[in-house]
Amino acid sequence: MFTKPFAKISKTDAAIAGGKGASLGEMTTAGIPVPSGFVLLSESFERFLEETDLNVEIDAILKKVDHQKIHTVENASEKIQALVLKAKMPEDIKQEVKKEFQKLKAEFVAVRSSATAEDGAEAAWAGQLESYLNTTEKTLLANVQKCWASLFTPRAIFYRFEKKLHQQKISVAVVVQRMIESEVSGIAFSVHPVTQDYNQIIIEAGLGLGEAIVSGSITPDAYVIEKNPRAIIDINVSEQSRGLFRKKDGGNLWQDIPAVEGAKQKLNRKQILDLSDLIMKIENHYGFPCDIEWAYEKKKFYIVQSRPITTLG
Repeated sequence: MFTKPFAKISKTDAAIAGGKGASLGEMTTAGIPVPSGFVLLSESFERFLEETDLNVEIDAILKKVDHQKIHTVENASEKIQALVLKAKMPEDIKQEVKKEFQKLKAEFVAVRSSATAEDGAEAAWAGQLESYLNTTEKTLLANVQKCWASLFTPRAIFYRFEKKLHQQKISVAVVVQRMIESEVSGIAFSVHPVTQDYNQIIIEAGLGLGEAIVSGSITPDAYVIEKNPRAIIDINVSEQSRGLFRKKDGGNLWQDIPAVEGAKQKLNRKQILDLSDLIMKIENHYGFPCDIEWAYEKKKFYIVQSRPITTLG
């Protein structure tokens, strides 16, 4: 058993499914609309390292890192990533990933790294590791291996030394999830992250894939909603001239958005309030402020990620 469907994963499974995988499983079982998927558990990665004898080589390379000297970090990263990408994935892991992919009945999936020392307040790995959107069956196994390799990007190596995690066992699970072809997507905070007002939700929305907002490549609309009494108190519309969209054969590309469309408000009042209800449902389920990634496709909201807000005082 190298994989587990979201429906069989809960928030207590972060050690095997990573922070991202555990969160998606928890929300699925709580009845939150999460696109279907499965997690390739961290033991698959460990088994891969053992079978290929990479664990010994990787430890030896990491021992030579002095994170104050950035060239040693970059050197280690280059060597380790090349080893991980070149090594052969064990056949039984390959077959199981393919089989689970077939069950999703999806032409395109998102393949995301989920570090097992992830998303705790002290060590927010969010954004340190890679994601591959609009992955097809043809690129699936290669992208899984790229997610494994992303545990050793220069940024991730530096981070583990800086946060003194290099003595800890850090592993990586991989989330494979049906890809939503979002007309609108974005992020939301169940507590206003700037004013830290616990009675306010903030929603950011843009046309196309949410990755454009997460990476800071576009300026999204921003809506502020009061929780109690529920009311929209601020709507700030941003003009959007380009967006990230799916290419026909998989992968993404930037496309220009016509000025008339780009200048419009991305979510209407009803949609803003519907999404607010969903955000409140997630916050109430977890019992703490959440940082949420969402997508809207064919008149339905989906939640593709939720984690604790780590920046509140």
